[in-house]
Amino acid sequence: MGATNTLERLAASVGLLDGVSIRFQPALDVPRGGVLFALPALLVCGLLKHTEKHFSLPKGYYQMASIFVLLAFMALCRLRSVEQLRYHAPGEWGKLLGLDRVPEVRTLRSKIRILSEDGQPKEWSAELCAQWMEASPEDASCLYVDGHVRVYHGHQTKLPRHYVARQRLCLRATTDYWVNAMDGQPFFLINKAVDPGLLKVLEEEIVPRLEKEVPNQPTEQQLKAKPLLHRFTLIFDREGYSPDFLLRMKKRRIACLTYHKFPGEDWPDDEFQVRKVRLRSGDVVEMALAERGTFLGNKVWVREVRKKKKGGGQTSILSTDYYTDLAPVAAAVFARWSQENFFRYMREHYGLDRLTDYGTEEIPETVRVVNPDYRQLDGQVRRTAGILGRKLAQFGGMNLNEEIAPKKVEQYLFKKAELQEEIANLQAELERLKAKRKAINRHITVSQLTEDQRFSSLSTQTKHLIDTIKMIAYRAETSMVHILREHMSRDDDARSLMRAIYNADADLLPDEETATLTVRLHHLANHRDDETLRHLCAELNETETLFPGTNLRLVYNLVSSQNPGDQEV
Repeated sequence: MGATNTLERLAASVGLLDGVSIRFQPALDVPRGGVLFALPALLVCGLLKHTEKHFSLPKGYYQMASIFVLLAFMALCRLRSVEQLRYHAPGEWGKLLGLDRVPEVRTLRSKIRILSEDGQPKEWSAELCAQWMEASPEDASCLYVDGHVRVYHGHQTKLPRHYVARQRLCLRATTDYWVNAMDGQPFFLINKAVDPGLLKVLEEEIVPRLEKEVPNQPTEQQLKAKPLLHRFTLIFDREGYSPDFLLRMKKRRIACLTYHKFPGEDWPDDEFQVRKVRLRSGDVVEMALAERGTFLGNKVWVREVRKKKKGGGQTSILSTDYYTDLAPVAAAVFARWSQENFFRYMREHYGLDRLTDYGTEEIPETVRVVNPDYRQLDGQVRRTAGILGRKLAQFGGMNLNEEIAPKKVEQYLFKKAELQEEIANLQAELERLKAKRKAINRHITVSQLTEDQRFSSLSTQTKHLIDTIKMIAYRAETSMVHILREHMSRDDDARSLMRAIYNADADLLPDEETATLTVRLHHLANHRDDETLRHLCAELNETETLFPGTNLRLVYNLVSSQNPGDQEV
């Protein structure tokens, strides 16, 4: 339905057409026409770079560039899954791409599946990551690493359970480890169906890759001349606290910043001084900071930085960065919330946790997993220890702080003896469970699992492709947000305004004589937003971006009643 290029479609069906030509027709009031404002930023962020090198499609009606642009537009318009395209007019979306209509969901899925074969999305993503790091070496010198638990509610496989902090529950899930810049901009991610833990992923996969890809690292001569100089900095939460890991990274000349898991007693107030700290956003805040040098358990010397909280208490930070000043170290650690904000925004607006397909993959037999029997016993140990702790607290609270009647003394002694017997039984049960837990291996290989314990991993090929496009879309949106903020008094409103622009109606006016495609956006909610939009139009027009596959230069402006033929909303 909605197809008008019948001749070209017939040619494509018999293998005589390798991609239909992009042809724009004049159109008014095109829904979501404002998403075309994002095209220059998408192209700069690498949406179509290296695609010909890494991907290929068989002959057909749709060009590969049209598929990539469509997927990026869907992400920016908050269509969180491919299936949601079913509920939108394909002809209206086709107008945005210079087509008679976009592919239906089944066709789009088949093309995504072809593009995701042979690990090509990972190679493409890696090349884009290297390009992003080269473009902003300062951001790549200080990197945040954290795991994002992606909950699975399906029934195709019984994934291992993970603790989901945002829901405070243990749920079946996979873990994605993300590497982000200080402002939250994503660089790459690593998916783990069987999560070995942050430290193992850092040491075996993330650090070796960063050693090759992070730009502007010190040379070997510089490292020899300055024994405490580091290559780059990693920042992670308490899950990565390990003195042995910090020592190993120090030997590889990689600085680490993390929270102290066992900080001990608070430091005296007279050690703290109020410092002005400049955040990544440019804002300057005051923090009460103190610093000491300290040895950890394995005799690794680290900087311990503490921040006094306003409500009382102290936050302890460990750092093996021996060159950076105290204030920037504190700013780097406390700006780690930019990555948490990134996760929350991507979940809410980009459908980060949505499945991209419903396939599963076999897990190699040699992969080590937590022994289900050990997990069951460990749960029993924790549950028994919790009950024992409550009984001990109850027993300790049974003190005679005041006189009681002689008749009640016997009742009191009986209750205490009964409680003491319960405690003795629980202690014996706890020791028995601990001994049983100690007798079995904590980790076993997949081949050692019984048939009812085995599970498959969710397919990750198409997920990696879609996640990379979502990263590009997020980066493009962020770059446009920076432009909007130049003209806005409230920075927090920029992303909301950007979403309004993407979903606003627009007129498309191609002109073959001047080789231009004018995208004329309808008015926004108020005059202030219109003025900000005019500033964005001026910036975008300076890029002189050509629509992919055509010679049409994109021209952006706002509907104005002063021009003949313009419409007012």
